[in-house]
Amino acid sequence: QVQLVESGGGSVQTGGSLRLSCAASGADRNNWMGWFRQAPGKEREGVAAIQLGSGAAVYADSVKGRFRISQDNAKNIVYLQMNNLKPEDTAMYYCAADIRRERGDSVLQSTVYHAWGQGTQVTVSS
Repeated sequence: QVQLVESGGGSVQTGGSLRLSCAASGADRNNWMGWFRQAPGKEREGVAAIQLGSGAAVYADSVKGRFRISQDNAKNIVYLQMNNLKPEDTAMYYCAADIRRERGDSVLQSTVYHAWGQGTQVTVSS
């Protein structure tokens, strides 16, 4: 059973930085894990994903060049470094694992993940 615990959220001003952490247990070390976010009244959207074996990463266009996903294999932690934050980044951020994909599915699709953390709030003020 996969268990995920996020931490690191908070409130920052525009242009600030935060680093989110996702402590994972039971996750397949050769598969993908992702970070998603959901703002009030909006659908959950994929932000970034990392292939735990190779370290290959995928990013949503809205965060490319500002966010970086990484992993600490020894600690079973996946990080999301968020720089140059904008008010539109304000959302609850979730870590996801236990991916099951069909051909053509994106690793940034929420529907392919079956294990989720409780979320951590990120608020960016202007």
